[in-house]
Amino acid sequence: MPARDSIAQIVAKGAVIIGALFVVTVVLAAIPSHTPPAVTVISAPSAAQQEAGPGPDAKMDHSKMAGMDMSDDARTQEHDAVSAMTGAHDHNHDLHMYMTTMRHETPEDVKRANEVVEQLRTGIEKYKDYHVALNEGYRIFLPNLPQPEFHFTSYKNGFLEAFTFEPSRPTSLLYKKNANGYELVGAMYTMPKRATEDQLNARVPLSVAMWHLHTNLCMPQKSEVRSADWTKFGLRGSIATQDACDAAGGKFSPVIFGWMVHVYPYEHSLDKIFVMHHHD
Repeated sequence: MPARDSIAQIVAKGAVIIGALFVVTVVLAAIPSHTPPAVTVISAPSAAQQEAGPGPDAKMDHSKMAGMDMSDDARTQEHDAVSAMTGAHDHNHDLHMYMTTMRHETPEDVKRANEVVEQLRTGIEKYKDYHVALNEGYRIFLPNLPQPEFHFTSYKNGFLEAFTFEPSRPTSLLYKKNANGYELVGAMYTMPKRATEDQLNARVPLSVAMWHLHTNLCMPQKSEVRSADWTKFGLRGSIATQDACDAAGGKFSPVIFGWMVHVYPYEHSLDKIFVMHHHD
């Protein structure tokens, strides 16, 4: 009997270990941006995409931002990324942004998009009081960096977005700072960067919204961050290829974060609801 008990215990422990490894594997595969995208370098959007208009932007799953692999120069990357996402449009910005291709709009797409907006508006109503968001686990991304909009991110929601889509449960809430604290203006959905455009379309129609990725990031070596030429490095820099980054002695990432799309549900038409940046 003792021998049988020992064997049973060994088998049970082995099963637990195998099960744990399986869970860890599933979790890692689900985390936004964990799996590198299939592309080596993503080019800037085409002229046709740019003419179609700006697309939609916490997280992404952040303490950082959803989908960002935080390295030693993470703070510089964070600052640079937020500047790129919230700042004014410039030529180099195009080098580091990839937008989904706009599709032909159908009545079904419009209906589905409006349903997403309605569910989102209802789901985030309580967060008009930003204290509620903070009490429920949302965290402000880079609160001390002046920004047109602040991302309040739920790490849990960012993780869940990798599995399922619930319109009332965005990864991030978007706030503008005001005299009383923060005013809720929108939200952001995310998906892992390995997601296909068809998968993005299944969540928010690509005939209505343009999801985007932040791409082609060249960062200086850790020892050179303070003296780096930021007209060349970062998400606003001129370097946007692996070869150019190697020549400059930098570290190249073809894609950072995951897919993002901003939604401003308090606007009154879809062309103003699904945009990159909110306009007063």
